[in-house]
Amino acid sequence: MSGLLVRPMTAGDCEGVAAIRIRGWQHAYRGLVPQPYLDGLDIGADAERHRARLLEGDGSAVDLVAEAEGGELVGWAAFGPYRDGDVRTGDAELYALYLRPEHIGRGVGRTLLSEATHRCASAGPRRMYLWVLKDNTRARRFYERAGFGADGAEEPFEVAGVAVPEVRYARELGG
Repeated sequence: MSGLLVRPMTAGDCEGVAAIRIRGWQHAYRGLVPQPYLDGLDIGADAERHRARLLEGDGSAVDLVAEAEGGELVGWAAFGPYRDGDVRTGDAELYALYLRPEHIGRGVGRTLLSEATHRCASAGPRRMYLWVLKDNTRARRFYERAGFGADGAEEPFEVAGVAVPEVRYARELGG
């Protein structure tokens, strides 16, 4: 997508990021998680969680936004240290990558993922992990095309009392 700017998220972006995340969930997870849960997602409440996390965080998590020409936020990615329970490892983790559904397939996701992996590799981690819903075939294909592969780890992710299986993907970042 030409004219795309990837930059750090600011507190002023929280409402737009919340809309991207919620619309992304509602689009990508329809039929994979309980529909009443998706219908009940609240942009205002999500924006407040993002704002608090951004302002109160320790700086280890990085949030990037993709801004189209004209200033519209069209994507969001978050990454930082890999979380293995309460233990931080020396690896990186992509925590989230969501787009406005109408921007899927336009290169926004590739651009955000490329920037996230580049920043992680530059910071030192040699490997990046991410978790993806097992039945989210579109996302799995996207990550596989970007060099990630399922490493055999699987966990249930609970959504509204329903266990939804996730699989872990990994990618070496280089030196």
